[in-house]
Amino acid sequence: MIGQLSAKLDEIYPEMVTFRRDLHMYPEISFQEEMTPKKISDYLKGLGLEVRTEVGGRGAVGLLRGGKPGKTVALRADFDALPIQDEKEVEYKSRIPGAMHACGHDLHTAALLGVAKVLSEVKEEISGTIVFIHQFAEELTPGGAKPMIEDGCLDGVDVIYGAHVMSDVPVGQVGVCEGYASTAADEFEIIVQGKGGHGSQPHLTVDPLVTACQLVLNLQQIISRRVDPLKSAVLTVGAINCGSAPNIIPDAATIKGTVRTFDEETRTLIEETIGQVARSTCDGTGADCEYTYYRDAPSMWNDPAETSRVEEMAALLFGEEKVEKISPMMGSEDFAYYQKEVPGTYFFTGGENPEINATFPHHHPKFDVDERAMLMIGKVFIAAALNYLSDGRIRP
Repeated sequence: MIGQLSAKLDEIYPEMVTFRRDLHMYPEISFQEEMTPKKISDYLKGLGLEVRTEVGGRGAVGLLRGGKPGKTVALRADFDALPIQDEKEVEYKSRIPGAMHACGHDLHTAALLGVAKVLSEVKEEISGTIVFIHQFAEELTPGGAKPMIEDGCLDGVDVIYGAHVMSDVPVGQVGVCEGYASTAADEFEIIVQGKGGHGSQPHLTVDPLVTACQLVLNLQQIISRRVDPLKSAVLTVGAINCGSAPNIIPDAATIKGTVRTFDEETRTLIEETIGQVARSTCDGTGADCEYTYYRDAPSMWNDPAETSRVEEMAALLFGEEKVEKISPMMGSEDFAYYQKEVPGTYFFTGGENPEINATFPHHHPKFDVDERAMLMIGKVFIAAALNYLSDGRIRP
């Protein structure tokens, strides 16, 4: 059955390419998606599926009820674009100034729609239910996953699978990662309040700029001296905003940064320690400080059993040499919110192809990927879903 469905996916590949390129030409950035979810919903309705719109705000969810009773599998794709000017010279270049699909979400969406079409044609043979989750706003905080979950997109779901194309991995490859696969991505802001004055009379001021610089250096010791060396973590200060003229000591300075962690214990330790370091540094110079820590999506944990399932299905579909165990990444993915509710796994497929100039990194103005990655994602989705619903009986 899986072999037949894989062949069917190959047949409709041109249709998937057409849909992907339409999304690529008319991208919509996070929280501004209007036409994209409508296109998705219309397509799913055309397949005869039950469809919910405006899920959690702008999400779309399709429901395929199999002809036989069983468990429920969810498959998720994201569809938002980025505020980047497309600099590629291809016929499907973005027509929307300042907006571009520079991360592959258009490809994820087209792949999942292809899966929905193929499976809808054999729904009477399926034992159980398949939920197609099309998520908005993956790129911004707070993303679309959490409000979609709160609006019921996971109601009744037993397991979930997600995927991402990678522009630095050759097309045809599949990557899996058991356990922690990506970090939590938090942000912090520290406002150092001093006392401004003339640059020639620093003794009459409390210089927030000097304090802020000292604070940035002090923060670097948190990872090296407070965090267990066996636990990975990153603390990066990405911005200091302060001052307006060379001869004026300003009143305040603002520091902004990001923190990446895997486990909750380390996450909490760093959150608390930043506050301690900020207050003690400011106390030492006579400045005041205001500290805010913003928690985003948690770290992504790939369920071992489901990761093993995806690995096995991919190996049977494409050959063991095409499947690789990969290391966790320090990036973030709000798919982690779904995994907090139900077991699931998130895998990666290659999209790099120098022959078509698909070599640029994600979020680059010339980003592109080999569209055959859609077939890899789609075939793994189909195989994993049917294998799960059949308790392992259906195999490639």
